[in-house]
Amino acid sequence: MDFIKNNLANALTLANLFAGSIGAIHLISGDYQTTAICLILSSIFDFFDGFVARALKSNSNLGLQLDSLADMVSFGFIPGLTMYKALEPFGTELSGLHFPFEIKYIGLLVTVFSCLRLAIFNLDEEQRYYFKGLNTPTNTILLFGLYYAFKETGHFSFLFDHSLLLVILSVLTSWLLVSPIKMMAMKFKSRQLKDNYPKIVLLVGGIAILALFQIVGIPMLVIYYILVSLVFQRQLK
Repeated sequence: MDFIKNNLANALTLANLFAGSIGAIHLISGDYQTTAICLILSSIFDFFDGFVARALKSNSNLGLQLDSLADMVSFGFIPGLTMYKALEPFGTELSGLHFPFEIKYIGLLVTVFSCLRLAIFNLDEEQRYYFKGLNTPTNTILLFGLYYAFKETGHFSFLFDHSLLLVILSVLTSWLLVSPIKMMAMKFKSRQLKDNYPKIVLLVGGIAILALFQIVGIPMLVIYYILVSLVFQRQLK
């Protein structure tokens, strides 16, 4: 029983890695629905590994390292690969200019900065009730959500028809991952309304966005999250 208790959280973390690996393979082959399912599973496993570790008091340095390594695949490699796939049709051309390399590799900047963000997060002890910069799962939801909505519904074609906008998106989200901007964490510091007002605004607005736009609303929800976090910077502490 002690073995199960001490390793259940790690098993969930490895399940996150397993699902993320499968998701990456299917993203490469163009099976976006399977990738979406794998990302949902990875997100569930990623949430519950920490929850189980705290509940069973089985936190360990091994678990901390495994969590970052698993997240690097599910929420680091997959968003970078998403931008790689989005830029792939443009070859070496960027806004009429031809480069000596295929511009799809610029999308992998997201993976590089996701790795940097995860390392910084592991060393930063301040990020308890807020995040510094955009966390990797949320960034994955944004980038893959945009691409998935485009492939499934045709929405956001204005973005995926222009290589320059995709490069800007790759660079911007890479910067957001390691930026000093405070982003809201859904952890309630107290029961007082004034302390949780930003979270209430996010929840109410988020539900409305998802109800109105459904699949298309998923990446829009992340943009709304970023905007709400920017508006309530001073209250995030």
